[in-house]
Amino acid sequence: MRAMAKKGGKSSKQAKGSKKSKAGKGAAAPVEARALLRAPAAPVRLAEIDAGSSTGVKDREDAEAQTAAMAEELVALQEKLFAEGRERGRRSILLVIQGMDTSGKGGVLSHVIGQLEPMGCEIHSFKAPTAEERKHDFLWRFRNRLPETGMVGVWDRSHYEDVLIVRVHDLVPRTTWSRRYASINRFEQSLANQGVTLVKCMLHISKDEQQQRLLDRLSDPAKYWKYNPGDVDERGYWDAYQQAYEAVLDKTNTEAAPWHVIPADHKWYRNWAISKLLLEHLRALDPQWPPADFDVEAERQRVLAAG
Repeated sequence: MRAMAKKGGKSSKQAKGSKKSKAGKGAAAPVEARALLRAPAAPVRLAEIDAGSSTGVKDREDAEAQTAAMAEELVALQEKLFAEGRERGRRSILLVIQGMDTSGKGGVLSHVIGQLEPMGCEIHSFKAPTAEERKHDFLWRFRNRLPETGMVGVWDRSHYEDVLIVRVHDLVPRTTWSRRYASINRFEQSLANQGVTLVKCMLHISKDEQQQRLLDRLSDPAKYWKYNPGDVDERGYWDAYQQAYEAVLDKTNTEAAPWHVIPADHKWYRNWAISKLLLEHLRALDPQWPPADFDVEAERQRVLAAG
């Protein structure tokens, strides 16, 4: 980890653009992504949130320049969090990524998490539960994949699948999945109490953009491996998934674990938004280097004496 530092409640009208806030004499105030992208108050209507929005940045060039500029500070703060966790800390970060097929979950891992030091990250991609996992409460397998102290954990899909795909496809009775929202809130509150900072991101993609990305995969042999015919089947449930996501945002957008809706039609904006959210949360944690538990000067003399 020592090499790490050397690496480089808002209205749903969020979508349709935002007014530029001003500070001082005409100077633009710093953009706070946590407020800018916070899921709106219930009831959420995803149709009213523009998936192609790029509010908070001027254009693609600006977003990509800002994203690149954040990398050094992200890694430096990540190293402090890691060091703090190895010595005396109890804090960690858990980035939860949810979204429709092709919304860019894998892209976040490559272009955002890829900026971080791998040693300080724990990434888990959740698929359908195994036979063993189905024997337990739906949260059991997620409790077993929590980030260790000092780590940045990333969940590519998460416990929310148990109120999304399960609801859309009637995999369990309504009476079962409808009780899970409260269980999720209690689970996430317990994580916050233990020192886990949750950064929950819903990658919001439009139906038209999803279609184009599927077509792009079919137009390039190098992308055939990304194409899953099942994605077209799931596309037929688009409206049901939108309703399921709206219910998630309505029922689990808490102060302990707020949701952020990331307009994801532009990959460059998605990368900027999640990088900014991670940086803001790391800054808020303000991790500190652990103090030496030995006599520094005495150890210096020992090193010198050892030749």
